[in-house]
Amino acid sequence: MTTLQKPLTTTTAEKISRSSIEKFLTFRLDTESYGIAVLKVREIIRLQTITLVPQMPEYVKGVINLRGKVIPVIDLRVRFELPPQEATESTCIIVVQVRLRSGEERLIGLVVDAVEEVLNIAATDIEETPNFGSHLSADYIFGMAKIKGGVKTLLDIDIVINDTDIDQIVL
Repeated sequence: MTTLQKPLTTTTAEKISRSSIEKFLTFRLDTESYGIAVLKVREIIRLQTITLVPQMPEYVKGVINLRGKVIPVIDLRVRFELPPQEATESTCIIVVQVRLRSGEERLIGLVVDAVEEVLNIAATDIEETPNFGSHLSADYIFGMAKIKGGVKTLLDIDIVINDTDIDQIVL
């Protein structure tokens, strides 16, 4: 039986047509798995003391000093409105390089529950983001990857960050 698939939009098709296989770092938030392009990841570090910055949105946890650079840190669990959870030994910070609306490249730390693995995902295994209704925006989702009988949400981290107030932090 042939299954009809929703055709990819031009935007998603353009994103994945650069190569037939993309590498994604996968991580966990609550019970869900997410992925971000490996080329955006600079390093993964243990959770460390985060210095609070007053009057920031709740998901901006503060800043860390990483080898002399002050880096803002966002808690993705809070950003995605997931229930709070105590940090564990698996909780870590993924340092990513993002392009802000201004065009500036900046390092940002993302607190996640656990890092899973780096996956090679074929373009044919990336589906268009489902339509969640006109009042919900899913622009920050790169696509949905079909992996080992499950689905991982692939994030466009530049859009996730640009939908925050992070560019208002003066560093």
